[in-house]
Formats: sequence, C-alpha cells, structure tokens
Amino acid sequence: MEDEEQSTGTTHFVGKREELIEAKRSLRTVEGRDILIIHNQGVFHAMDAYCYHAGRSLQEGDIEDINGKMCIICPKHKYKIALADGEGLYKATDPREAPPVARWYSKGVKQRTHTVTETNGDVYVKLSEEECYIDSDYFQGEKGKLEREKNEQDSS
Repeated sequence: MEDEEQSTGTTHFVGKREELIEAKRSLRTVEGRDILIIHNQGVFHAMDAYCYHAGRSLQEGDIEDINGKMCIICPKHKYKIALADGEGLYKATDPREAPPVARWYSKGVKQRTHTVTETNGDVYVKLSEEECYIDSDYFQGEKGKLEREKNEQDSS
C-alpha cells in the first residue's frame, strides 16, 4: 500500500490494563497508523480509528449487539462494524420474499482490526499483517487524511 508504512510485526505497548478499561476507548498511533483500542465486556479490541465509509472517528460510536456480534456504530452515518473482525453489517429485505423480512447481511471485512495482547497488566497491539487492501486503509494514507480533514471542516 503506497501511502502507508508496512508493519514491522512487532508488538507495541499501548497502555496499562486498568487505564484502558477505565477509558473504554483510547486512540493510539502505532507505526504511523491511528488505532482505536476498545474495552468491551471484558475484552480488548483494536481497529483502525476511522470508519471505512467516510473516515469519521469511531471513538464516540455506540457499541451494540447486532445479530450476535458486538459492533461499533459510526456516529456519522450509523455504519455497523463488528469489533472482533471488522465485518460491515447491514439490514435489508429480500424483495423476493412474501412478506419481505428484514435480516442482517455481511458486507465482508471493511475495517482493519489488529491483535491485542496483555502481559502483567500491560496491553500491547500488533498491527494486522493482512496484505490485502481493506477499505479502512484508505483513511490511514495521505489522501484519506486530507479527505478526513475536509469532512471535519464540512461538519463544523
């Protein structure tokens, strides 16, 4: 990916367990990538900090159980993103059904997630080494950063 640094495969200290639990959500920059650390229901998750759809910060997004998956909801456009794997979810009906019934469907992985580990009360993140392009990668690169800044100004 041309606009971003490649992961070194190392783990990076992101905070003390108790501080991260108290904060619930914490923004960290790891190897030039903005990562959101989330503590929810006793589990730490790490994902790209900006929504794959329009680059809005996910830090203030609500967390809800959607079809059995814990998801963060983008505060701007209400996109639903699974904490565990970055899968995008949406609700729709199949017009071929009579009567049509709304169901949850997957868009596939849209948000890059990262590995979180804990040792003796210290929490670490290892950046994803997945080589394929994931939609949230765009907002970590230079073009995406410019678009994020423009979107922030437009919404002020």
